[in-house]
Amino acid sequence: MTGIARTELRPPRHQADPRAVAWWTVQWLILMVPVGAATVAAYWIFTARPLWLGACAGLLAAGCVALALVAPRAYYRVQRWEVTDEAVYTRKGWLTHTWQVAPMSRIQRVDTARGPVQRLFGLADVTVTTASSAGAVKIEGLDHEVAAELAERLTAITQATPGDAT
Repeated sequence: MTGIARTELRPPRHQADPRAVAWWTVQWLILMVPVGAATVAAYWIFTARPLWLGACAGLLAAGCVALALVAPRAYYRVQRWEVTDEAVYTRKGWLTHTWQVAPMSRIQRVDTARGPVQRLFGLADVTVTTASSAGAVKIEGLDHEVAAELAERLTAITQATPGDAT
């Protein structure tokens, strides 16, 4: 096609901060430890304690903890992000790669968020909201200073980009 500028989409260069793995692990443990504990408690309280059912409950509880320890590391390996002068884009997913691209001319809002556990790890998220119905582009697990600089940079680039973001 002539007359159309072509931008090649390559894999994003940046990963989350390595401390994000510990933050995600804590989040998973907060979710999975009660599930595993409830399974074992239900076995102990509500059954006649057959050995095979106890083994199943124990395996499920161990699987919950194993998932909480493995999933954040796997997510860290596949989650990527990048910001160029033309767009913000992310890639996530182990089996199915999901790309999200937000052209600078479509950005309406840039937010940073730091929950209480994130603050303990010195991390923050940046969310880029566009005029798209597909939702926002979220960059997770950044060093809080990097997130603040990124939000400032995105705001400056968006202000300088022609278009009305609609």
